[in-house]
Amino acid sequence: MVLCPECDAEIDVDEGDVDEGDSLSCDECGTELKVIGLSPLELATEEEEEEDEDEESLDDDDDDDDEDEEDEDWK
Repeated sequence: MVLCPECDAEIDVDEGDVDEGDSLSCDECGTELKVIGLSPLELATEEEEEEDEDEESLDDDDDDDDEDEEDEDWK
């Protein structure tokens, strides 16, 4: 049993039936959820997951810019 991160309703999910990355929906509020951890079982809203992925993508892009600047210094 795990709680919906949006409405705190109990969601009956068997940990053995899901894998990390699986999608579920809350029966109470209809929010689309994604399994982000298995031990303990953790859920996040699809929106939160997309925001986290976007932030990680931006962080990766920032690192690439720093490397480009360093390469220019060597020329």
